[in-house]
Amino acid sequence: MILGQFQTTGHDLFARGLVSSHSGDLSIRLGDRIIITRRGCRLGCLQEHDLIETGVSRNDRATPLASVELAVHRAIYQQTPALAIVHAHPPHTIALSLTETEIVPSDAEGSAIVGQVPVLGWQEEVRVGGLADLIAGALKQCRIVMVRGHGSFAIGQLLEEGLNSTTTMEQSSRILFLLRSLKVASAGS
Repeated sequence: MILGQFQTTGHDLFARGLVSSHSGDLSIRLGDRIIITRRGCRLGCLQEHDLIETGVSRNDRATPLASVELAVHRAIYQQTPALAIVHAHPPHTIALSLTETEIVPSDAEGSAIVGQVPVLGWQEEVRVGGLADLIAGALKQCRIVMVRGHGSFAIGQLLEEGLNSTTTMEQSSRILFLLRSLKVASAGS
């Protein structure tokens, strides 16, 4: 059952172009344990060996195989009530994160589901596995955040909720791109 949840979410992210072949990661919390995707695995075709179980607070034998974003996942679980995390690389939203400090959907669905999405990492060096406390702190106030030029972290009680926030945010970002292109086109007429 757990593998199926990971497979469905990972496949959807890959099929929608929200992760590349070996990017992104997923996790769920089970008490004081985390099940997280393996470092460098392919979310689009996850297998049992791609799921790594480790501690929320401590390392164990499996920890070296876990995603490079493990520190971020741990911080989120330690500081929020989340039971699931989806980390993706949605291209339109990443592009917006390079110019905006906050992404504000203009469509009703985006406004209702994700609201205003903060873009983190303007004052700090953005690196894989970095900004863990900053990301976790921001997720106390919202269900999804962007890390400038890197990707999104979405939380929920289920992986499906994180997927919903991620896909909704990317759809809202596409709409923002279309609106901006219409304004440019109408200004040139």
